Amino acid sequence: MSSQAQSRREFIKVAGLAGVGLVVAPPIRPLRLVPWFNQAPAAAPEGVWEGTSWILARIKPPVFPSRTFDVGRYGAVGNGTTDCTMALNDAIRVCSAAGGGRVVVPEGTFLTGAIRLRSHVDLHLGDGAVLKFSQDPARYLPLVFTRWEGTELMNYSPFVYAFEETDVAITGRGTLDGQAGPTAWWPWARKMQTPARNRLMDLASKGVPVAERVFGEGHYLRPSFIQPYRCKNVLIEGVTIVDSPMWELHPVLCTNVTVRDITIRSHGPNNDGCDPESCRDVLIERCSFDTGDDCIALKSGRNDDGRRVGVPIENVIIRDCEMKDGHGGVVIGSEISGDARNVFAERCRMDSPNLDRALRIKTNSQRGGLVERVYMRDVTVGQVAESLVTIDFFYQEGDTGSHTPVVRDIEIRDVTSKKSVYALLLRGYARAPIRDVRLVDCTFDNVAKDDVVESVKDLSLTNVTINGRVRNEQITRLVTSRS
Repeated sequence: MSSQAQSRREFIKVAGLAGVGLVVAPPIRPLRLVPWFNQAPAAAPEGVWEGTSWILARIKPPVFPSRTFDVGRYGAVGNGTTDCTMALNDAIRVCSAAGGGRVVVPEGTFLTGAIRLRSHVDLHLGDGAVLKFSQDPARYLPLVFTRWEGTELMNYSPFVYAFEETDVAITGRGTLDGQAGPTAWWPWARKMQTPARNRLMDLASKGVPVAERVFGEGHYLRPSFIQPYRCKNVLIEGVTIVDSPMWELHPVLCTNVTVRDITIRSHGPNNDGCDPESCRDVLIERCSFDTGDDCIALKSGRNDDGRRVGVPIENVIIRDCEMKDGHGGVVIGSEISGDARNVFAERCRMDSPNLDRALRIKTNSQRGGLVERVYMRDVTVGQVAESLVTIDFFYQEGDTGSHTPVVRDIEIRDVTSKKSVYALLLRGYARAPIRDVRLVDCTFDNVAKDDVVESVKDLSLTNVTINGRVRNEQITRLVTSRS
C-alpha cells in the first residue's frame, strides 16, 4: 500500500469519516445579529464602530494550566542538526493528556518536521529559541485534511497543524523558520504546481468527496506554515515567522482567534502574512508584515467548494499593525465564495514602494460572494505602488461565471497617504455595481492619475482632499462594456 493511501485510510479512521464519503462543514451555527448589525448603513454612519465592542467581548484568548513541559525532557536537542520531530510531538501529546499546560522550547535551534498541536497546549518558544523546519517534503506526511487556495483536500501537513482542537496557542519571543527559498518549496509555485492545482479545481467543481481529493507527493501543492483547522480558542502571540512555503498564518473554520505581536518576514510566492478563512471573531493586533503577497487576506473558500462549505469570514478586527512590502495591506478575497462581513481595520501604518494597495477587495463571477460592512479608519499610508482603495470584480478569470459578486457598505474614514498612482480603483459590473462606498475626512497627496470608477453606485466623498483639492460629491457611474 502506498504511503498516501495509508495516510488517507488513517485520517478517515481518526476523523470518523469512513463510510460517509462527503466531509460535512464544521458545526459553526448561524450568528444571531445584535440590533447594531441590523441597522442600515445610512442609519448611523458614524456609529458603525460601536460594533467593535460587541465583537471584542466575544474574543477571549485561551487560558492554560500552570504546568510546564520542557521539550528537552522528551529528547529534543537544540543543536540545529538533531531531528526533534518526535520529541516535540511527544511533549505536546503528554501535555494535552495531562490536561494541558505549556510546552516550552528553550534557547537553541531545533530541527523538526510537522508539529501537531493538541487541545489545551501552549507551544511556547523562549528567548533565542528557533524551530527550524525541514526542507524535506516527506517530513510533512502523513496527509491531513486541509485547505489549499480555498479548496479542501488531503495534502501535506502544514508545518504546525491542529484539527478540531480547543484552546491552542503558539507564544513566546522565539522564531519559526520555514527554510523556504529559491531551492526549497518556492520553486513549486507557478508551473510545477499548475497540473495539480487544475486537477484540484476540477475535482471540487465535480463534487468529488474531499477524502478522495488525494494529493501530497508528486503534486507540488505547498503547505501553509501554521494552520489550526476547525479549532476553538486560538492564540498566536509574540513569535517571529520567516521564510514560509506559502501562506504563513492560516486559521480555517475557527472561532475566537487572537493574533497578536507577531512579526512576519517572508518574500516568496503566495507568501501571505495572515489569512483567516471562514473564521468568526478574529482579532489581529500589533503585528508587523513584510511579505511577498498580501499582508492580511480574509477568505471564505473558493468557487463551488466555498459555496459547499458555506461559512463566511466575519467579525474581524485589525488594529495597530504595520504593513511593509506586500500586494495589499488589508485584503478581502479572492477566495471569498462563502461571504465576508463585519470587518474593522484601524490605526495601521502602511508604507513601502513594494506595497501595492492599502485596502483591496478582489473577486469575480466565478468566486461570487457577498462582501459587506467593511470599515477602515485612522490609517496612515506613506506610499503604495498602485491605489489606496481597490475593489475589482475582474480579478483573474474576470466575468466568466454565473455567480455575480456583491460588494456594499464600505467606509474609509480619516485615512491619509503621501504617494500613490490612484486614490480609487473601483471596477464593478453594470448589472451588479459596487454599492455604497463612503470616504470621509481623507487626504491623499501626490496622486499620479485620476480615479478609475466603473459601475459604482452611491460613491460618496465627504471632505476628501486629493492633491490639495477638496471634494464633496456623490457619484454613480455605470459602464456597460469594457475594452
